[in-house]
Amino acid sequence: MIQINPSNIRVWSLLGQRSALGQVLLELARENEKVIVLTSDLEKTSGLDHFAKIFRERLINTGIAEQNMLGIAAAFATEDFIPFAISFANFSVLRACEPMRHFMGYMHRNVKLVGLSSGFANGLFGNTHYCMEDIAIVSAVPGIVIVSPADCTELAKAVEAVSTFSGPVYLRLTGIMNNPVVYRQNFDFELGKGIVLAKGTDITVLASGSMVYNSLQASEILEKQGISATVIDIHTIKPLDTITIDQEINSARLVVSVEEHAKTGGLGGAVAGHLCSLRHHPPLLRLGIEDKFQPAGDYHYMLEQNGLLPLQIAYAISQQFSSLT
Repeated sequence: MIQINPSNIRVWSLLGQRSALGQVLLELARENEKVIVLTSDLEKTSGLDHFAKIFRERLINTGIAEQNMLGIAAAFATEDFIPFAISFANFSVLRACEPMRHFMGYMHRNVKLVGLSSGFANGLFGNTHYCMEDIAIVSAVPGIVIVSPADCTELAKAVEAVSTFSGPVYLRLTGIMNNPVVYRQNFDFELGKGIVLAKGTDITVLASGSMVYNSLQASEILEKQGISATVIDIHTIKPLDTITIDQEINSARLVVSVEEHAKTGGLGGAVAGHLCSLRHHPPLLRLGIEDKFQPAGDYHYMLEQNGLLPLQIAYAISQQFSSLT
């Protein structure tokens, strides 16, 4: 079992999800000899340096060939290994879309595909390296579980959980170094089961990835304005935890989805699809990345341009909530 303690949580947070991944996989590989890692020339940037020194024979660098990486991972999965195939999210999903659909969807191989630096984490590398569409693409492929951890602690829990889960998984990593901590101690994590982090009476906020922390911050701002918010960490986007959602929107006057992903096809789209099946439900406000390519900037700047900083989230919610009264 991966050790969750204050020291690990602090170090992982400083590293950010991208680099913390390597440390978590190293701990996992020590316990399970079936765990192997494939990377498309991102050994150092994925924090896999120590993994490479200790388990050199279990780390395969395919070079910048994400399509081949998925095929090789599927072959290992066929031989009962547990392959984690790692690249930047835009290359993992967009460049390798057809192999991902074929091997993980159609053939249902037990591949754990990791998308590094999704959203705006690649900063000044710009739109060629941003990934705003990955959830929309992967969710359209049958049979693939989609997980987006809120912080590095949840990353560790998610990696451990998906390693024992039999089936293909897309693990979406967001945020940068000095990743804000949401979970400061060990906690129960279950794939497909959302986690209620704050309890309120007026609105229900459903958030994933980097936006869980920002939504909690926004809820504190809203509380001072007299708006009480429930905040739920929807770490598993597919399958969506409709049971918890239904329970927590029961008395809410507004539902809000917040994600570092395009408003189209992501968490908000999944929530909207579910709400459409209900006879009665509160209105839904979807907050996410705007439907356009924007001039590149650093991570904070890009979040700001899309209204995803805590104060901006709180303002958008308060404006929408006020219109309901």
